[in-house]
Amino acid sequence: MPGPASKRRIPVSQPGMADPHQLFDDTSSAQSQGYRAQRAPGGLGYPAASASPQAAFLADPVSNMAMAYGSSLAAQGKELVDKNIDRFIPVTKLKYYFAVDTMYVGKKLGLLVFPYLHQDWEVQYQQDTPVAPRFDVNAPDLYIPAMAFITYVLVAGLALGTQDRFSPDLLGLQASSALAWLTLEVLAILLSLYLVTVNTDLTTIDLVAFLGYKYVGMIGGVLMGLLFGKIGYYLVLGWCCVSIFVFMIRTLRLKILAEAAAEGVPVRGARNQLRMYLTMAVAAAQPLLMYWLTFHLVR
Repeated sequence: MPGPASKRRIPVSQPGMADPHQLFDDTSSAQSQGYRAQRAPGGLGYPAASASPQAAFLADPVSNMAMAYGSSLAAQGKELVDKNIDRFIPVTKLKYYFAVDTMYVGKKLGLLVFPYLHQDWEVQYQQDTPVAPRFDVNAPDLYIPAMAFITYVLVAGLALGTQDRFSPDLLGLQASSALAWLTLEVLAILLSLYLVTVNTDLTTIDLVAFLGYKYVGMIGGVLMGLLFGKIGYYLVLGWCCVSIFVFMIRTLRLKILAEAAAEGVPVRGARNQLRMYLTMAVAAAQPLLMYWLTFHLVR
């Protein structure tokens, strides 16, 4: 009697072992895994990018050319703007007039208040170019006139406030009036120099600088008027008026009377007489304007 059918145990395939009923080894899984491993970093079968998109863009020769062209256009635009600005506003010349230091300011203020002891009024030159104001106390500057004008407006506001007359409109009127008189002075002098045909190196900025020095004496007069009343105002303002008159005479004579005064030759002829009268008129106008712009601030 045949026994029960013997059961054959099929061996369980272990990982890494081929199926015993398989005639050939299945290598598709290993190849597919290797293929997926190669495709995984880049995706879609392309190699992965080694850097960021910005780096790739900058590495592009076309982008480098575009950046270089843009930089060149920016440089040309800046140069064009600088030329146009310098045509209407002489920035390079203005830098010269603000090239000052503390020592120069102190000496210049002393010269404006005590010009009687100063002997040499010639402006120093270096290779046909005047030296910077910080190296020559005789050179004109715009720092002192600009600061003096701002201080004058502030002192005027203080004087009006002590008299209970302060108002923004009145302070603005005071500042605009001072600017208007300064503008009229410059235009009148330029017209006079043109009519008299004076050959001088006196520029418009030089005139603004010289005419702006009178604000220093005006500040002193108003401050002394606030502290000591009318007597202090008239004493200090009178001294400053005489000082600015002497300062303008000795400064402008080397500019307007250059042919005669610089060489020590006596002033002769009708044209030189007109130049001398013009110099005297400009110097005499400074004390008048100093009084006109300050007398109503002290009561």
